[in-house]
Amino acid sequence: MWIFLIVMFQALAIIAFNHGELNLNTFKTLLSIGPTFAVMNFVESCLDVVLLFGAYTTMRCMAISRLVIRFFWCGLSSIFVLYVYMKVLEERNKNTSDSFYFRIYVLVLGVYAGLRLVFAFLLKFPACHRLSEMSDQSFLQFFKWIYQERYFVGRGLVEKTTDYMSYVFFWLVILVCKFTFAYFLQIKPLVEPTNIIVELPSLTYSWHDLISKNNNNVLTIVSLWAPVVAIYIMDIHIWYTLLSAIYGAVMGARARLGEIRSIEMVHKRFESFPEAFVKNLVSPQIRRLRFDRQSSQTSHDNNKTYAAFFSPFWNEIIKCLREEDYISNREMDLLSMPSNAGSLTLVQWPLFLLCSKILLAVDLALDCKDTQEDLWSRISKDEYMAYAVRECYYSIEKILHSLVDGEGRLWVERIFREINSSISERSLVITLSLKKLPVVLSRFTALTGLLTQKETPGLAKGAANAVFDLYDVVTHELLSPDLREQLDTWNILARARNEGRLFSRIEWPKDPEIKEQVKRLHLLLTVKDSAANIPKNLEARRRLEFFTNSLFMDMPPAKPVCEMIPFCVFTPYYSETVLYSNSELRVENEDGISTLFYLQKIFPDEWENFLERIDQKDSGEDELQESSTGALELRFWVSYRGQTLARTVRGMMYYRRALMLQSYLERRLLGESVYPETSFPTTQGFELSHEARAQADIKFTYVVSCQIYGQQKQRKAPEAADIALLLQRNEALRVAFIHVEESGAADGKVTKEFYSKLVKADAHGKDQEIYSIKLPGDPKLGEGKPENQNHAIVFTRGEAVQTIDMNQDNYLEEAMKMRNLLEEFRGKHGLRPPTILGVREHVFTGSVSSLAWFMSNQETSFVTLGQRVLAKPLKVRMHYGHPDVFDRIFHITRGGISKASRVINISEDIYAGFNSTLRQGNITHHEYIQVGKGRDVGLNQIALFEGKVAGGNGEQVLSRDVYRIGQLFDFFRMLSFFFTTVGYYVCTMMTVLTVYIFLYGRAYLAFSGLDQGISREARLLGNTALDAVLNAQFLVQIGVFTAVPMVMGFILEQGLLKAVFSFITMQFQLCSVFFTFSLGTRTHYFGRTILHGGAKYRATGRGFVVRHIKFADNYRLYSRSHFVKAMEVALLLIVYIAYGYTRGGAVSFVLLTLSSWFMVISWLFAPYIFNPSGFEWQKTVEDFDDWTNWLMYKGGVGIKGENSWESWWDEEQMHIQTLRGRILETILSLRFLIFQYGIVYKLHLTGKNTSLAIYGFSWVALAGIVMIFKIFTFSPKKSTNFQLMLRFMQGVTGLGLIVALCLVVIFTDLSVPDLFAGILAFIPTGWCIICLAITWKKLVRSLGIWDSVKEFARMYDAGMGIIIFAPIAILSWFPFVSTFQSRLLFNQAFSRGLEISLILAGNKANVQASSF
Repeated sequence: MWIFLIVMFQALAIIAFNHGELNLNTFKTLLSIGPTFAVMNFVESCLDVVLLFGAYTTMRCMAISRLVIRFFWCGLSSIFVLYVYMKVLEERNKNTSDSFYFRIYVLVLGVYAGLRLVFAFLLKFPACHRLSEMSDQSFLQFFKWIYQERYFVGRGLVEKTTDYMSYVFFWLVILVCKFTFAYFLQIKPLVEPTNIIVELPSLTYSWHDLISKNNNNVLTIVSLWAPVVAIYIMDIHIWYTLLSAIYGAVMGARARLGEIRSIEMVHKRFESFPEAFVKNLVSPQIRRLRFDRQSSQTSHDNNKTYAAFFSPFWNEIIKCLREEDYISNREMDLLSMPSNAGSLTLVQWPLFLLCSKILLAVDLALDCKDTQEDLWSRISKDEYMAYAVRECYYSIEKILHSLVDGEGRLWVERIFREINSSISERSLVITLSLKKLPVVLSRFTALTGLLTQKETPGLAKGAANAVFDLYDVVTHELLSPDLREQLDTWNILARARNEGRLFSRIEWPKDPEIKEQVKRLHLLLTVKDSAANIPKNLEARRRLEFFTNSLFMDMPPAKPVCEMIPFCVFTPYYSETVLYSNSELRVENEDGISTLFYLQKIFPDEWENFLERIDQKDSGEDELQESSTGALELRFWVSYRGQTLARTVRGMMYYRRALMLQSYLERRLLGESVYPETSFPTTQGFELSHEARAQADIKFTYVVSCQIYGQQKQRKAPEAADIALLLQRNEALRVAFIHVEESGAADGKVTKEFYSKLVKADAHGKDQEIYSIKLPGDPKLGEGKPENQNHAIVFTRGEAVQTIDMNQDNYLEEAMKMRNLLEEFRGKHGLRPPTILGVREHVFTGSVSSLAWFMSNQETSFVTLGQRVLAKPLKVRMHYGHPDVFDRIFHITRGGISKASRVINISEDIYAGFNSTLRQGNITHHEYIQVGKGRDVGLNQIALFEGKVAGGNGEQVLSRDVYRIGQLFDFFRMLSFFFTTVGYYVCTMMTVLTVYIFLYGRAYLAFSGLDQGISREARLLGNTALDAVLNAQFLVQIGVFTAVPMVMGFILEQGLLKAVFSFITMQFQLCSVFFTFSLGTRTHYFGRTILHGGAKYRATGRGFVVRHIKFADNYRLYSRSHFVKAMEVALLLIVYIAYGYTRGGAVSFVLLTLSSWFMVISWLFAPYIFNPSGFEWQKTVEDFDDWTNWLMYKGGVGIKGENSWESWWDEEQMHIQTLRGRILETILSLRFLIFQYGIVYKLHLTGKNTSLAIYGFSWVALAGIVMIFKIFTFSPKKSTNFQLMLRFMQGVTGLGLIVALCLVVIFTDLSVPDLFAGILAFIPTGWCIICLAITWKKLVRSLGIWDSVKEFARMYDAGMGIIIFAPIAILSWFPFVSTFQSRLLFNQAFSRGLEISLILAGNKANVQASSF
């Protein structure tokens, strides 16, 4: 890839320098790419020889032979090609007609290119690859071996021809866009300035130039082209981001994502849900059986049957939402759907669709002055209003018919016969007085209100009176005069009325169907809420929207539970929170805020629903704590809103519940023929069915690998008790752990035996051992988490295993689709069946703060749109974590699902994807099912997480998996793989390096004085190429290209207006500052790992982070990753402003350096902008005291870095371990010397003298300053014997220094600005000396100056801290700044009604007083 980019850059530059003319001369120049290609191949072979040096002892002889052969072949071929091309140049320079060497050169290049293309086609093109594999020609096999080493692991990495062509076309579009942009906006605009600079006469240098002066101003040209080359290298990722966002959005739209993106759309399309549910989530066998029995049924009957299938599952989902406290009891009643299995012929929909429809229909009837057809036409415009009217009519008839007998039943039958007759004759408005409908409905509502209660003699009498009142109103007010007269003169009715027998007694509803209809009809007549407000909870809405939308997406048909693929869910756990204890709920942080109080305020509706569920609505917290049941329920309620193991276990056990429900209904429908065609079995008691439980247990297992559970039990840790509680509450849960047995030998040595055990809870709630496997030794040899998975993978069961992290969640409605997902293993997804099924994630922590929202959106765009494109068309999706589903048999027989080698496998998840791909696996991605995922919510948590991932990617560069994939993929698939794994971090680092390259180039021009001379001669600055480079860099820096997939995802799944609103809101919440800061985090940790290695796991914590982080904590975390780098960029900018030249003056400076200043501000102050209460005066004062105490506290043995600056400083140097790292660190540190070298020649004191001695004198001055500093900072402990002499020397030195400065300013050309310039020159040099001393620490210690270096470093950290702290302290004086910051950080919480200011202020008593 790098060879391709270099060759293309050379070709574009040649065309540009030839003014775009493609003639014979240009063609001959273009042929220079041949030597370039040959030399680059030779360099590649040299790197192979050098970098594999340490592996020669373990490599096969054939592999070493191939390296040697390639080395000599590439070396000889590059020499030959260079020689021939030199001869071609000689022929061209002689202007002779003889072109012998030219023809030979073209022939050689043609043959070589042809051979490369032939072997590329044979090895990479799918159709030709099979032919080459079948060939046994030794000649062909030899050259194939030279071209590409033979691997057993990694063989056959080809895809279907159609898949190959799709991702080739994808990358061709990107490359065309990239090279077009590069030619017209990067390379071509620099051609004319470059030619002018080369041809310029000798320019005046303001310093002692060593290289450029007599070499056509070569460094000037380098400084001009370097940022362009840097952007040229990384902007391919920009084009990839743009095209993948567009392509991913189109693919998502084709997959029907986002069709239902609001609760209003759920209402409108609810009528189509039952049919879609049956077609996708009900097995074809069940579907055929039921509909074959009813083959003659009409479309209406089909809808009724669909609704009967759908209703038990829908109701179980609603019940689950109620159990999770997302909806109230009333909302559950409105959302629940009738069984549709009764005698009522029409489909009964949930009441939330029919709310207030009857009342609206009555209003239409009251206003009706037309015919019956016109009235019904107006009602039918709202289909749910028509449903409500029909159901109300038929329900009233059925209820009245069941309540009365004798003469009363005759009256009911006569009334409805007359009404039906008038409807058929279209004379309803004549038969009935519609003006009286409200009176009739009020009488019937009073009746249903009584019938919904438990029967008592008083209520029975009242119900009889209500029926008589209804009879009276209907007969004498509702009916027309003719019909009223007929009923009044009806002898049977008149006799019963006169004798007092008419409606004197009613039959209280006993039939469950009638009771349900009474309750439903009462709600239908009384509920006036708008359907748009049900459910109110945003999470409940989101879940219902996604589930209903997924019903219309393509998914394989579900198999019956007895035929589905059995699977296991697998979760690694170490020592994270299992269940919050009562004390943890009440413990208050420094602001007086407890976890329970915080959750009550951020989830007020769920808290009210919880109290309603446990029937403690009028109780307080203390009463809840006193009740053992209430206290336990409270613990679970809080834990289910955090990132706890309890939440994960509850979510994963929904799989078992869904399978039990599906199995129960299937067995009843398949095995029982007693049900008539109009009835369906209910789900009542399905959880107690032994058959359903057994079937679910056969198909589903949940193993949690609690590595240290045995140790936790031994020391009686609360985590062990909580895990035991989860085992008791979930009978299908299994816990695997490492058990250690110690035994003493005769010689007194203690031996340890290690066992891997699997336990479950027995009938008494105790741990019951299922399996115990003796291990050969301690299983924890590598990284903790993968080793935790590896020891327990043997306990998993089934053909598939879903890996779930312990901060995830699941939902019952999504668990119902697991059967469909598992059928993907049997589907066709390319050349090979799938081995890993990628699953979509929903990040549920996005509403905590603006930072959590940014992280949630960024993560969501990757796990949806990003992975959609990676899977198809690019075919390079890997395993990026959880919750992917693995083909268990495939992976257990090919090395497992986790690689655990220390350091290099720190990002263990993605290696499962590498492993699967290299072993001819196939990884797909599916978005009709989703699993919940918790993410980091505080800036420090996010930074640690991104640091871990960036460091892991740095280690991946060194792994053989990445090396093999890069070697064995075809070119275009390799591009996809590179730019979506380690290449992403390379491009991120290049984005930051572009700023450094640009500014150091500008600093060189400013120091050398060439910028002004060149600007006068060539007017170079501000040219098109530089503008294009800086604009591209700035857009990447502030996260615009990161936001493009995010915005496309918003548009797809939320709609255009919501997407625009969300994007604008994010900008107002300073998301660009966050993305710029994250850019620095990824760059630092990736770069450090590349230089020094040693990436390590960084625990981020998963608590509720809405607390103030101290200044010292932020300083320790970000000092070296952000603050130092920001200060360096700031110094470069100051130098550029002070000594640089632009034609436009200050405005041009600002415009040209805007992105750099933005980066400086973001890196310095983002940790404090996004720090809760970061600008509150009291906390600012406390932070300053804490920081100064930390800075001055001496380190020592056992003193941690968070307590002492010295200990922290020592810890920060631990990454420098290798000689290679020290050499690279030394080379990088030398860049700081340019400041002193440049500034000393700009002083008024030196004038125009460019002698090298000036620079030498500056070092003498620096040495004097260091000596003076040592005198003033000499430790009093070391000078106890000559305190008076020391003070005398310090006083004399101070006075002498002041006098000397005054004399120098008066009698020489040294000016006051020169003093500040000197400081500007010596600060970077001092930092360079400190960096070099740290790098060569042992040598410095041996010289006895380590303590002095430490004091200098402390002074630098103190100065940097003051520079950062001063603006924070100034802003803290203004109270409105703190208020604005709270609004900025917690806008999402404000929208949920959260009084965040009270939470941050800790005003708990007042809030509690108003809460209960």
